[in-house]
Amino acid sequence: MPTKGSSVTHYLHHYASPLGRITLAGNGEALIGLWFEGQKYFGSTLREHYIEKNLPVFEQADNWLAIYFSGREPAFTPPLAIGAIETTPFRKSVWEILLTIPFGQTMTYGEVAEQIAKQQKIASMSAQAVGGAIAHNPISLMIPCHRVIGAKGKLIGYAGGITRKEKLLSMEQNGNGGDYESSCNPCDRSVRHH
Repeated sequence: MPTKGSSVTHYLHHYASPLGRITLAGNGEALIGLWFEGQKYFGSTLREHYIEKNLPVFEQADNWLAIYFSGREPAFTPPLAIGAIETTPFRKSVWEILLTIPFGQTMTYGEVAEQIAKQQKIASMSAQAVGGAIAHNPISLMIPCHRVIGAKGKLIGYAGGITRKEKLLSMEQNGNGGDYESSCNPCDRSVRHH
């Protein structure tokens, strides 16, 4: 988060999704946050003072979200200001891996940990440490933390709630955008990103 007295202005925008209200935050050029209302670490990248304003980046995000919630993969991603978010290099490296998980596919926390270990040229990395970094992802959906699952396909650890995670994965894998009342079979365990 910028220090007090920083000249960076943060902007806020809201989107009504089928899974609840979403708050988006931006720095004027790119997104710095996307949270479901009430999710864990809500507003973690926001300054104390912000301006509610519709900006081009929010219009792009609204279009992305409309396509996404229709059950289709958006062909673009609005600008994300991952580099401008004050956090640890470890968290940023985990978030970069999340960006490589294709729409409709999943990775396990252990698989993400293996990739981090390879990047850092170390023997192993704790899946729990990876889980902590994923939990602090400030740009949900677009940095797809919901696509990370536990060992053997178990649904665990989503700051937006396990029910949402289940519905998001089902929507992506079955193309059933907007069909959130159907029973969700969240993970076709045979679909994995490696």
